[in-house]
Amino acid sequence: MSVNSIGFIGTGAISEAMVRGLLAAPAYASEIYVSPRSADVAAKLTRDFASVRIANDNQGVVDASDIVFLAVRPQIAEGVIRQLSFKEGQLVISVIAATDRETLLEWTSGSVQLVQAIPLPFVAERQGVTALYPPDKGVAALFDTLGTAVQCESRKEYDLLAAASAMMSTYFGVMQFTTTWLEKSGLENAKALAYVAPLFASLAQTANKPGVVSFGSLSREFATKGGLNEQVLANFEKNGGRDALTAALDGVLARIEGRGH
Repeated sequence: MSVNSIGFIGTGAISEAMVRGLLAAPAYASEIYVSPRSADVAAKLTRDFASVRIANDNQGVVDASDIVFLAVRPQIAEGVIRQLSFKEGQLVISVIAATDRETLLEWTSGSVQLVQAIPLPFVAERQGVTALYPPDKGVAALFDTLGTAVQCESRKEYDLLAAASAMMSTYFGVMQFTTTWLEKSGLENAKALAYVAPLFASLAQTANKPGVVSFGSLSREFATKGGLNEQVLANFEKNGGRDALTAALDGVLARIEGRGH
């Protein structure tokens, strides 16, 4: 499946990742229009893909595109979006963080078909998982091209997955804590990296296998009774690891829902 033209208002890292994923063979779009604001990224994309065009301005992106992605920072989103005139019923996909659907519809004058999505950087390699709300078969097909789409039936579901996506830095942080410990204990950095990265990658692949219904069951499977894995998990929980993660997720969910900062 493909569409004629897709436009991006905002040309940051996520927009670049989506463009690269959409134009990987077979390309999903015939033409992609990007806004000129992030000149370096826009220029790089035009060098890499003949089908990428730099519009004169944001309105030019809207006018030229069948589908428009809103990918600007939430701090400037209102000022950018309110200046745009969308086509009646135009499909608009917002990837703007921590901005609710009702607000976005108000900024677009309510004349568009609006879907919210949370694409992650891995869409560049067509390996990303993307939450979207409300459910939309066409938008789900687009993100299935970039990996896997998870259609949310409610804003609550969408907000919960948005909170879960905030675990990415912590995932790499655990890897860094581990390699730092290895170095301090006498292992050279290159060997620490060469071991830890494939270890975590293999665990992620195991978790993503068909038939897995509980990560807890995997945790128990990999924790031999009285063994080393069981010891680390027990220490992690005893010293507040689970409570710290729960509090962090509660806090980010409150921020997403507008109840905190």
